[in-house]
Amino acid sequence: MTVTTGLPLSVEWKDTYIRLLDQQKLPHDTVYLDLKSIDDVHDAIVTLKVRGAPAIGITAAYGLALAASTYQTEKLEEFQTFLKRDRDYLATSRPTAVNLFWAIDRLIQVSLTASSVNEAKTNLIHEAIHIQLEDEATCRNIGEYALSLFQKNDKVLTICNAGSIATAKYGTALAPFHLAKELDFPISVYASETRPVLQGSRLTAWELQQSGVDVTLITDNMAAHTIKTKGIDAIIVGADRITANGDTANKIGTYGLAILAKSFGIPFYVAAPLSTFDLSKRTGEEIVIEERDAKEVTHLNGQAIAPEDIAVFNPAFDVTPNEFITGIVTEKGIIKGNYVQAIQALFEG
Repeated sequence: MTVTTGLPLSVEWKDTYIRLLDQQKLPHDTVYLDLKSIDDVHDAIVTLKVRGAPAIGITAAYGLALAASTYQTEKLEEFQTFLKRDRDYLATSRPTAVNLFWAIDRLIQVSLTASSVNEAKTNLIHEAIHIQLEDEATCRNIGEYALSLFQKNDKVLTICNAGSIATAKYGTALAPFHLAKELDFPISVYASETRPVLQGSRLTAWELQQSGVDVTLITDNMAAHTIKTKGIDAIIVGADRITANGDTANKIGTYGLAILAKSFGIPFYVAAPLSTFDLSKRTGEEIVIEERDAKEVTHLNGQAIAPEDIAVFNPAFDVTPNEFITGIVTEKGIIKGNYVQAIQALFEG
């Protein structure tokens, strides 16, 4: 086992390759992969070696810049054709995470301003680095706003992993906990295990331990009992996509927690950067929900835990309707109430 301490990071640009924390190996081993091709990047996203919407977007941006650096052409038109091809290839790796599309499309737009292939290659790398630096600042702001929602010694429940290893640094839903530790502001966190891939137990519990946060792991079906018996004060989650009306797609199980929060009369918060908003979709009904390999449900660590050939339904996400959301925390502040108007104002301001 490799032991680390402090706030872990997931993605680093190393000039000719991408250094990536393999989240599939956690919590037992801290392994870093060197991604040297667009196929390596595509595979890392598909197989959840990197996960979390912002981290996926950062990795995809670096992956597209990396691919572009290998193009053997001096013709801008041909360069753009290659870039669009590789953009479309990366887009197939994780269809629900809007940050992926936001990041690679941002690189496409930057490439259009170049007057030469060499300039385009340089601009793409600079833009990918800028996306990562922006996300770190964004997460810090989200954490500061989110922390204002809590009191010292609050007990807060979360699901999946929306932390430092899911972003550039700090995270979204976990950002207030990392900042609280820095500021000696005690908060107790309850982390759901998050079946079927166990991001909560493998990643969130590990990450918060590294940061020194008081964290307790529970299984997904303990949520209601935990809220009642442990006196949970609030629930905060991340997001993979938020529509124009505030409906939020996040890891499967989030919707159930929102229903529980409403039943118990505790606040349910979503924390996400503006890049996670998809204003092209009016409501959550328009979000395509990714279904993943049945083996994620039927197997654990390669060992079958279900009958052979059993039918499996394995959606990766669910959608929480806006009426269940107390507030959405962004880098520009906290929005509540009429989400259609509040979200529109966010992007107009």
